[in-house]
Formats: sequence, structure tokens, C-alpha cells
Amino acid sequence: MQVDLIFKIAAVGILVAVLNQLLIRSGREEQAMMTTLAGLIVVTMMIVQEISKLFSMMQSVFGF
Repeated sequence: MQVDLIFKIAAVGILVAVLNQLLIRSGREEQAMMTTLAGLIVVTMMIVQEISKLFSMMQSVFGF
């Protein structure tokens, strides 16, 4: 696993947490929830891409 992937996920998490707190304190709870959901989707897509690479590597190693 690459270290830069962990840093990217951490950066998205920090950004989403800051935006979430700013939006909640300004009274925009719905937009805060949507921001959190968008951050979750972004991180999930990053992880799915890495899992896809893992499966293709395993497929090439075992010759399926």
C-alpha cells in the first residue's frame, strides 16, 4: 500500500471535518451532511480503485 494514498485519505478527512464544523456552526446542517456524504463517496472511490488494482494484479499472478 502506498503512503501517499493514506495521506490523500487523511487530507480529504481533515477537509471534510473542517467544512462540516463550519457549516454546522453557521446553521446549515443539511449542507454539512451533504459535504460529509460527498467526502465519504470520494474516499470510497479511491479505495475501490485500489482494490480493483489489487484484483487485477492477483489475476495476472495466478493466470485467471
